[in-house]
Amino acid sequence: MFVPKLYRSEDLNLMRKIISENSFALLISSIDKIRATHSMMMMNEDDPENVYIETHISKVNPQAKTLKNNDEVLCDFLGAHTYISSSWYDHINVSTWNYEAVQIYGKIELMNHDELYAHLDKLTSKYEKFQQCPMMVKDMGKTFVEKEMKGAFGIKIIPTEIFIKQKLSQNRKENDFQSIISHLEQSDENAKKIAEKMKLIKK
Repeated sequence: MFVPKLYRSEDLNLMRKIISENSFALLISSIDKIRATHSMMMMNEDDPENVYIETHISKVNPQAKTLKNNDEVLCDFLGAHTYISSSWYDHINVSTWNYEAVQIYGKIELMNHDELYAHLDKLTSKYEKFQQCPMMVKDMGKTFVEKEMKGAFGIKIIPTEIFIKQKLSQNRKENDFQSIISHLEQSDENAKKIAEKMKLIKK
């Protein structure tokens, strides 16, 4: 991901927020050919000194058949994003797109049985806890879960490079910046999210 200095962030809390809120991300590899799979991802911070991304894909996925320990992959997370019309400026210019994104390059470590079980337990808990009648892994029974696990390919991604990008019209003069916010606030939910984020970077 190309990240000009103006849009680059070193804020790891922002990274965590983007990943947590946009967990259905792309797992990209290029072992035999370029392959990409949308998968649910989580940050594992059990050991603050050794943080990593964890996910799983289907064992029958061709991408799973190519991945092995120490292979390099890319995890691509797209956060809030929206169209920015050039009609909102006080001068002629081009339209663009505002967005937040995180890309993490890392080395693969294949999960063992217990790690995969724990991963599925945490992932399920994250989303089921908001349900009226949550169905947790423990409610399914270990025998059933382990049977289903046979079709899952669990991996950890140990980060080697992290890129955090916030493209929020930082290159615009104040009156255009405020005009963009005003128009976004009258649009859809994604646009309103970007408007709020633009306000925050001005504080």
